Amino acid sequence: MAVRMFAAIEVGSFELEMGIYEISGKNRIRQVDHVRHVISLGSDTYNDRKISYEMVEELCRVLEDFSRIMKGYRITEYRAYATSAMREAKNSRIVLEQIRVRTGLTVQIISNSEQRLLTYKALAVADDEFDRNIRKGMAILDVGFGSMQISLFDEKLLVSTENLPLGVLRIGELLKNVSSTAEGTRRIIGEMVESELSNYQKMYLEERRIKHVIGTGENIMYLFRYEDGGKPLQWVTREQFDRLYERLSGMDPEAVEEQFGVSAEYAPLLLPSAVIYKKFLEMTGAEAIWIPGTRLCDGIAAEYALDKKLIQLKHNFDNDIISASRDMARRYRCQGSHSDLVESYVLQIFDAMKRYHKMGSRERLLLQIAVIIHSCGKFISVRNANECAYNIIMSTEIIGLSHLEREIVANVVRYNIRDFDYNMVRMEAGPELSSGSLPDQSDATILTAKLTAMLRLANSMDRSHGQKLKDCRITVKDKTLTVSAEYSGDITLEAVSFEQKAAFFEEIFGIRPVLKQKRRV
Repeated sequence: MAVRMFAAIEVGSFELEMGIYEISGKNRIRQVDHVRHVISLGSDTYNDRKISYEMVEELCRVLEDFSRIMKGYRITEYRAYATSAMREAKNSRIVLEQIRVRTGLTVQIISNSEQRLLTYKALAVADDEFDRNIRKGMAILDVGFGSMQISLFDEKLLVSTENLPLGVLRIGELLKNVSSTAEGTRRIIGEMVESELSNYQKMYLEERRIKHVIGTGENIMYLFRYEDGGKPLQWVTREQFDRLYERLSGMDPEAVEEQFGVSAEYAPLLLPSAVIYKKFLEMTGAEAIWIPGTRLCDGIAAEYALDKKLIQLKHNFDNDIISASRDMARRYRCQGSHSDLVESYVLQIFDAMKRYHKMGSRERLLLQIAVIIHSCGKFISVRNANECAYNIIMSTEIIGLSHLEREIVANVVRYNIRDFDYNMVRMEAGPELSSGSLPDQSDATILTAKLTAMLRLANSMDRSHGQKLKDCRITVKDKTLTVSAEYSGDITLEAVSFEQKAAFFEEIFGIRPVLKQKRRV
């Protein structure tokens, strides 16, 4: 296989970063160059909710340099992603347009859940090591500049992932005007971290044993990059971490710069990062931290290589997304035999209709997520379940989904049990754009209608929750979708509900659904 060159760019909260990669056969992704520039976009966003004119000037100047480097490598394919600072800025769309016009680079804002999935893809490139570690009661702790993410794995599957507002730059901005001793600063940071982590512990960790932590992100890499005789440590025991923590806690900013080889801007951010890890290790009793040294740019390169089928990985990330959705269903007590059966029906309908709906695997995944959590609103209100479900879904990050994709899922669930209004579908997506194969927002209503029609029909097939049609066959021929039921008992409730939902299905697809029951002997 010929070698392909690719550039990955991250517009982060504290720095701009670009990795140049060589992608070849045998699952090989090799970084051949790496450049970074410290620029504190997050300071503007977290304080003023806007990125200043001066910051945009610097941003464009550095990205122009990145563009020139790409041309030197004769690179034509790249992906440039912006994270929380750009995501939270009120003027992000204007900034992105300035970048496009002045540098020729198209930067895409990704949701937090998409960003975290990229981190996992970077880890999974080391197939055997990643799979071996996520079997052992493993948590991934990604301490970033704007926030931190805690993800729990069990038996090789992601079971939960939560984002907490504990980014080191955000903490630094809060403490900027606080006058305190080094010990007082450490205590204040500790109180902030404990407050957030205690709530997380009650919700997710009371019955879970965490043996090891995977530490990702720049901060943990800088803490341990000189600890092994001047080389980075990949495995850090609890005792090694505690020794470094005590050493760091007694240093002034100048000593931190010298000992850890960081800039004056970066030095104050290492202590908050160390405090977060310290508190998490104490809370979980984890024995060690694995520091694989991956960055977001590595995840961007892995995503590109996977999308282009240049590499193959053992780990299935769609299964992680589905697993996280099932965890959400458990939290809102909407799992059960009915949901499992409707999930089976809706996927059979989708697969039988492939040549008519022309949708792909990503849309199938969204439909599966929608059916898994379609009853979550009943946890709050049975009478107003659809609106409650919409609000729950839009308030809950689903790993790997963009904001727009989450909107689509939420609206599919919302319109499952109310009249579909083509002019009233809520599509309030922020500046993030999907990195998948989905249509843009202008076509999202049509996609929502298609998925809603399928969910409605599948739901009607178990209207009595009696699993009467569990052995049915679903076929499509001559513009008719036929559900052939083997059940010989009374299916009146299912038949009436099926007929009610058939009209909308036919309106959307031009295919008439028909329910046929095996004749009684």
